[in-house]
Amino acid sequence: MISTKTLALASLCVLAGCATPPADDTHRRLLTLDAHLDTPVHFGREGWDFGGRHDPAQEVAQVDMVRMLEGSLDGGFFVIFTDQGPLTPEGYAAARSHALARSSLIDTTLARHAGRIGLAITPEEARRLDAAGKLVAFKSIENSYPLGEDVKGLAEFQRQGVRLVGIVHSKNNQFADSSTDKPAWNGLSPLGRDWVREMNRLGMVIDASHASDATVDQLLALSTSPLLLSHSSSRTSFDHPRNIDDARIRQIAAGGGAVCASTIYLSELKMGPRRAELFDRLGEIGTLSPAQQTALGKEWLALDAVEPLWNTSFEQYIASLKHLIAVAGIDHVCMGADFDGGGGIEGLSQVAHLPRITARLKADGMSEQDLAKLWSGNLLRVLGAAGRNASN
Repeated sequence: MISTKTLALASLCVLAGCATPPADDTHRRLLTLDAHLDTPVHFGREGWDFGGRHDPAQEVAQVDMVRMLEGSLDGGFFVIFTDQGPLTPEGYAAARSHALARSSLIDTTLARHAGRIGLAITPEEARRLDAAGKLVAFKSIENSYPLGEDVKGLAEFQRQGVRLVGIVHSKNNQFADSSTDKPAWNGLSPLGRDWVREMNRLGMVIDASHASDATVDQLLALSTSPLLLSHSSSRTSFDHPRNIDDARIRQIAAGGGAVCASTIYLSELKMGPRRAELFDRLGEIGTLSPAQQTALGKEWLALDAVEPLWNTSFEQYIASLKHLIAVAGIDHVCMGADFDGGGGIEGLSQVAHLPRITARLKADGMSEQDLAKLWSGNLLRVLGAAGRNASN
């Protein structure tokens, strides 16, 4: 019997103009979620519609609602990202303003497409939306810098629907050391310890992606809820401080947490001077005119043609994913490609390609039960555990 979800998604795909039929039956039956979608960076672009389909040959965005249907990606965590700035009152105020505006932009974008996508804050809400044939949107924060020096600000973002929060990004902040910066706190700062306690109290999931090894160790020791790494790779697959070593992967799994497999840092990052300039401009693409957006996209894609950001093959990605599963166990791995935030590789450059992962793992003998854990079960379990642990 064809499910309500399948019929609804097929109808939406026809109405939305999918370029290809929805994914095969196994992938389509699964509830598929990605733990880290940076797509809100595009939500404020003039002339850009999240509900339409954008040609990857001409457009830098890797996610839109039509390609989500093509790839049977049912949803995920849409990110409120704030770049690291100075640890000053002025820096905190500007960051808070930015984060609140990005949160509001996510809300208005979802409201514009309320018939096709809905905001979820619990695993049960995600499953209800999925069963009704709607896409699922959770909200997350990448970099807690906008909170300033008052962890009580977490409650404000929780009221806006945020349920997953990353403590740090690529540079140290007031809470913790980053994996890609010189140690300032040797892990968590005193304020960072308060942040952990407040996250646990509120029942919000701690995201340890980007955190230094010492920070991860202290998060594991202090948190009373499982940790999530929303978009990380194993250091065994590629030796880079942004990745996490196998011993810590096992500790995260032992604590009930999960590591969401990313496409980034499975090879050397090709970030030359011009690419770095374009990357910075991409982060502000919502402020550009349509003509400027087009010019930026053309130059970015032209660079991709001669020197991709990552020299990672699909087979390398599959090997890395399997390594994570072997180390952590199938109950402790999830998916977080980092689309629209620097992720994507040849053969897996946008969400329409996601069924290739399921097809490959299925061909290699993975059961539908284990695929369901990988694509959403483990992620929702961690979310539910944090919520049950709340003491507010």
